[in-house]
Amino acid sequence: MSLSEKAQRISVAHDLTLVQAMRRMDEIDRKLLLVFHGERFLGLLSIGDIQRAIIRNQPLDTKVSEVMRANMRMAKDTDDDDAVQQLMLDFRTECMPVLNADGDLVEVLFWEDEFPVTLTRDERKLDLPVVIMAGGLGSRLKPLTNIIPKPLVPIGEKPIIQLIVEGFHKLGVKEFHLTVNYKHEMIRYFFDHLPDHGYAVNYVLEEKPMGTAGSLQLLKDVLKGRFFVSNCDILIDQDYRTIHDYHVENKNDITLVGSLKHYHIPYGTLETGAGGELLGMREKPDLTFIINSGLYLLERAVLDQIPEGQHMDITTLIEKVRGNGGRVGVFPVSERSWFDIGEWSEYQTTLKEAGRRFDLS
Repeated sequence: MSLSEKAQRISVAHDLTLVQAMRRMDEIDRKLLLVFHGERFLGLLSIGDIQRAIIRNQPLDTKVSEVMRANMRMAKDTDDDDAVQQLMLDFRTECMPVLNADGDLVEVLFWEDEFPVTLTRDERKLDLPVVIMAGGLGSRLKPLTNIIPKPLVPIGEKPIIQLIVEGFHKLGVKEFHLTVNYKHEMIRYFFDHLPDHGYAVNYVLEEKPMGTAGSLQLLKDVLKGRFFVSNCDILIDQDYRTIHDYHVENKNDITLVGSLKHYHIPYGTLETGAGGELLGMREKPDLTFIINSGLYLLERAVLDQIPEGQHMDITTLIEKVRGNGGRVGVFPVSERSWFDIGEWSEYQTTLKEAGRRFDLS
């Protein structure tokens, strides 16, 4: 078997863990991997397979062979080009393995090589309003935010808030609500002077800081159904329609998007018990957590749980919804699918890496 260099880049071993597979996808900017046991092709692993496994609470060190799709319909080497392309269209998959009669992999075809760049793999529209929390002081980015508000901090040739809006708009979103306070005139001026962009921007002025949930109460009479909420200092490379699908399928009242975050501890760690007894040791462990990314999907009814005119953070609202019997879910994304500019070091990282995932010009 001799695969193309592009196919080799997306090939992984069957005993790779979920965390390692997500890292590999981040490294090569792909959402689909070919899984092998030695030379034998086993099947496909998508980012969705990993996300569903994490949602099912499977351990992050689970082997990919346990969650991959082994029974997905694949092309045969006897299929003509039209049949293979139709199969790719049916499944909207970024690549299609081609197998011979013995089930051996002989070729891998890629979406970008088979179809024009204007044809997307998923044509569904996402017709939901998006609320962007754009009223903060951006204190951790001072002195930069002494001059401009955090939503207008540039990433390439665009401010971050424009990239957030464009990410939703390309999926069909046309209604945006910005909760604003600090230097709000500059934010309004920016959007007022953009060329015709095909979406509406509504501004909600917080006369005093209301918190990330308290400001939503100001939109109580405007929002009529389900809606997204995003912090103004994050970018997420994820199809928002899959978040919506997860939210609806699980009948969530609130869905948080959580990003995996890896930490390497450069020291040996000790586990102790009663009386200081040593129970175990780990040498320089790698730890993985799921952190709150700052992107949410909410049902309209949760707004009724926000007190009028009072400060409330969205974390407080989440706990209140849970305490009242509501369902709150977490949709996981990979570490390098989430970009944050809340602090200077994170902003510098975003400047270096975001160009691989977003149109910055």
